[in-house]
Amino acid sequence: MTDDQETSDSEDTTASGSATLPPHLRPPSERLQCNKSSVCSRSYFVVVMVFFHVYIINVIALLFYVHYISGQDDASPSRDAPSSDHRHQQQQQQPHQQQPQEQPRTESQRPPSKSEFLRDVSLTRIEGIRVGHVQTVSLVPGKVHEMRTLSLKPLLFEIPGFLSDNECRVVMQLAQLKGLMESQLMVQDGQEDLAKELNLSPEEIFNLLDINQDGQLQLREILTHSRVRDGIWLTPENLREIYAGLKADKDGNGLLSLEEFRLLSNDAFQRFLLQRGVKRSQLVRNSRHTWLYQGKGAHQVLQDIKTRVTRLTRLPSELVDLSEPLQVVRYEEGGHYHAHHDSGPVYPETACTHTRLVANTSTPFETSCRYITVLFYLNSVDGGGETAFPVADNRTYDEVSLIQNDVDLLDTRRNCDKSNLRVKPTKGTAVFWYNYLSDGKGWVGEQDEYALHGGCVVTHGTKWVANKWINIDPDYQRQARFQHLVSRQPEEEEDDEGLTLNSDIQSSNIHQDL
Repeated sequence: MTDDQETSDSEDTTASGSATLPPHLRPPSERLQCNKSSVCSRSYFVVVMVFFHVYIINVIALLFYVHYISGQDDASPSRDAPSSDHRHQQQQQQPHQQQPQEQPRTESQRPPSKSEFLRDVSLTRIEGIRVGHVQTVSLVPGKVHEMRTLSLKPLLFEIPGFLSDNECRVVMQLAQLKGLMESQLMVQDGQEDLAKELNLSPEEIFNLLDINQDGQLQLREILTHSRVRDGIWLTPENLREIYAGLKADKDGNGLLSLEEFRLLSNDAFQRFLLQRGVKRSQLVRNSRHTWLYQGKGAHQVLQDIKTRVTRLTRLPSELVDLSEPLQVVRYEEGGHYHAHHDSGPVYPETACTHTRLVANTSTPFETSCRYITVLFYLNSVDGGGETAFPVADNRTYDEVSLIQNDVDLLDTRRNCDKSNLRVKPTKGTAVFWYNYLSDGKGWVGEQDEYALHGGCVVTHGTKWVANKWINIDPDYQRQARFQHLVSRQPEEEEDDEGLTLNSDIQSSNIHQDL
């Protein structure tokens, strides 16, 4: 039906009202006319076509969606179940990492890039709430331990009864069976060679030691340098005796000017001490220690302790497994460890000791990155031997102010009573603290300077402790590459003795006793 016909019909109907021509008198075209309400109307046809096109579009969209989802599944295998091709690519990366740079590498031979390791792991950090707050922790089946907050700076906790009497006994016996070594030599060799390697003039060294840049070296400035470099703990009185013996302080004011400093050789202090003799009480650390392997094949007690530490810290087990072995330390009467940090700050030019294998080999410095320290008391000490935290919960921290008016807060032989917090050794008790702050994104942040601590001098009896350090690199990519590399190393089938020997070699070469 055409538009002209429909218009003509409408006009005829309007002119004649309700009158219509008989059927036999109508033109042939009008006999086939449909009413407005029939299926032949133009409006109905438009509606049908619209619904038909919408249906077709929906079908096409559904097909595209199904195709997209299928493509995503094929192209992006999950991290938990990588495809065989992806695993093959990972296996091909390590053998080619040491090839010359100029040699072209295929895609499957490239070492893991930083983009491969996404931040999919967050480090659980226990809340201290407030000093004195007690919370319960489940470390062994059928037993609940109480954990008490000792300080918030650093975040420090105490757990009585962490180890049983039998476990304490076994750990001490295993350490004795293994054999303990001196924690620090009497006098460190090679100081003169080190001075030559520095290639610094007396003026340059003076300027570096002069922290406040006042043109004179105070006692505390010399003491700090001497302790870091020589490992010998000098008191202000000792330093004045050395000045007098070397005739270094001409005017006797206890300060060294640049002219007076020029008269001293780089190893003048060391030579003087060698001639005079060094006592063990003058060392930074006076103790004996050994390392006990805690992995597969180790004594069951040692494995149980590691499992308990994992539950306590709530960290991924692989981080604990790849950390240092258990260190066992014995302090005889008179033994001590002056205040120190278990870890150091990490800068771009600093590498962590445990991840040095995958770090930039040109980094000149390295430090032990010990995110958490767990300290176990294996016996109760008759006298002294407390663990001191000189600046715990201080309002501020200032390294220079640690030595003032001949009072050295770092000296645990004479000034332990001046520390803000002291923990008395009690058999079976464990204390643990964080050596680093959080970066606010679930990973390791800056060093917590308030974690400064030391072992007070043992006045009566013997002190036995054990340390479990959990090593985590503040650089997430370095830690991820390290774990990726270690996880691909083939497991060696060795007996317990072989495993222990390898662990000893590793700990002596890699781990530092800070």
